[in-house]
Amino acid sequence: MYAVTGASGQLGRLVIEALLGRIEPGKIVALVRDPARVADLSARGVIVRAFDYDEAGTLAPALAGVERLLLISSSEVGKRVAQHAAVIEAAKTAGVSAIAYTSILRADSSPLGLAVEHRATEAAIRASGMPYALLRNGWYIENYTMSAAASIEHGAVIGSTGEGRISAAARRDYAEAAARVLTDAAMTSQVYELAGDESFTLADYAAALATASGRPVTYVNMSEAAYREALEGIGLPGPLAAILAESSATAAGGALFDDGHELSALIGRATTPLATVVRETLR
Repeated sequence: MYAVTGASGQLGRLVIEALLGRIEPGKIVALVRDPARVADLSARGVIVRAFDYDEAGTLAPALAGVERLLLISSSEVGKRVAQHAAVIEAAKTAGVSAIAYTSILRADSSPLGLAVEHRATEAAIRASGMPYALLRNGWYIENYTMSAAASIEHGAVIGSTGEGRISAAARRDYAEAAARVLTDAAMTSQVYELAGDESFTLADYAAALATASGRPVTYVNMSEAAYREALEGIGLPGPLAAILAESSATAAGGALFDDGHELSALIGRATTPLATVVRETLR
């Protein structure tokens, strides 16, 4: 059986859908904190099991019979290392034969603050002795389009990325890659650097919003500190605002750029263009 953690999340849901297009639902295990959130998957024949990263003692039983596990990184920045370590240990105890993990682009050398916990998790996976696949995902285009309506309303995209290029891809592209690796690949301790085929600047993104909406939208570059203050001003918690501002500023130096095209090679097609995701979001 093939199991996916965080199956009720945005990426997890898409991975489950991709798996359903490839294998029988009875071979898929959706691991979620609250099974009620994926009752629809259960109705379609997917096996649903409760799985809480913070309840270490309950994890191994939930992995009974699982051969391959996709560990989708926790959303709780600051708690990820301990949570992921608990899942890895549970996978070993349950006899899982291989583990895939959604890491971050060039985790071993990335200057992004978010990479620290990913590096620690990758190290724990290697130390486990299990065969693995490290899916080093670049940025999601949806990281930007989630605030598309506000950007169009105010006529501005804000950030501190300058002219740095971002090789983002649609979340569904990364999900398809994960499903393929989980079901097809040998998973003999391999690293995948995954990113979109076409890179763009935030000025390019603003232009895409303008084209799709028919309204003027420009990019306003700020210092990291000013961007953080702006994010806090719209209600984001201070720690989250600091992470986003640091990531944006670090991307100015190319931290989110990649031209290796491993993602499109893995999924067997070009990655979804920025303009397509923008149009779908506004639709």
